[in-house]
Amino acid sequence: MTPQFDLVGSVVTDMARTLDFYRRLGLPIPAGAESEPHVEVTLPGGVRLAWDTVETVRSFHPRFDPSGGNSRMSLAFRCADPAEVDRWYAELTAAGHHGELPPWDAFWGQRYAVVHDPDGNGVDLFAPL
Repeated sequence: MTPQFDLVGSVVTDMARTLDFYRRLGLPIPAGAESEPHVEVTLPGGVRLAWDTVETVRSFHPRFDPSGGNSRMSLAFRCADPAEVDRWYAELTAAGHHGELPPWDAFWGQRYAVVHDPDGNGVDLFAPL
């Protein structure tokens, strides 16, 4: 199966301020979400938009430093199953693309990996465990 585009994720330094901005643009962000480390909404058409705090990202990517050139925005592709995450990660890295985070079983219940596109943007590959 070809991975399906599913999510645009952004790392934020101030969740409350970020969510206020997007609420003003009409996104249906739940009340009280500003105190959460991860927030997401489903947009018309089914693609999700998500925000994570810097601390949340550092919990699984300790070297993450948004001021040091790490990407703060990523695209996420849903794979059919955990084995597909491994397969696509292997295929993309074998083709010469940088593997940022090898596949692992994330604490939030997904098989997860990150590769970089040719311009250094994060591309997340995931599947439910």
